[in-house]
Amino acid sequence: MIEQRLFTIEQTETTSDDYYTPKWIFDTLGLHFDLDVASPPHATNVPCDRYFTQADDGLSQDWHGRVWMNPPFSNPTPWVKRFIAHANGVALLPTSNGKWFRNLWNEKIAWVALPYNLKFIAGDGRKLGTMPLPCWVVALGAENIDALHNFGTVR
Repeated sequence: MIEQRLFTIEQTETTSDDYYTPKWIFDTLGLHFDLDVASPPHATNVPCDRYFTQADDGLSQDWHGRVWMNPPFSNPTPWVKRFIAHANGVALLPTSNGKWFRNLWNEKIAWVALPYNLKFIAGDGRKLGTMPLPCWVVALGAENIDALHNFGTVR
């Protein structure tokens, strides 16, 4: 008989995928979120009621209401698929030549390009270096899409 063990992972350290979205993005959106589905392990500046960290495995959880998603840039594919299926939220994503980006581009999703010099925030509040790839804020759902107009031109 094979013994099965359940392990609980507690994320106590940040990883290369743990970057906090700059507060000005949320200030510009002017939205409150029900859920941050891919939060770094420490307190976050996302205006939300609940959040999932890596330890919670946001992909295996039920998503509800308006979601915010700044997924692991090292593997955004499953997150983008889930975001499209959920169809109510806003996400921050990098430019990519991956299939997931082309699939997202072909969906009825609103897009806003972020400044080329976007800087993420570390868990301790430090500004990190400039993101090497252009990033986008994308939205699904009428109210979320309306909020993107606060940034300017929406595709």
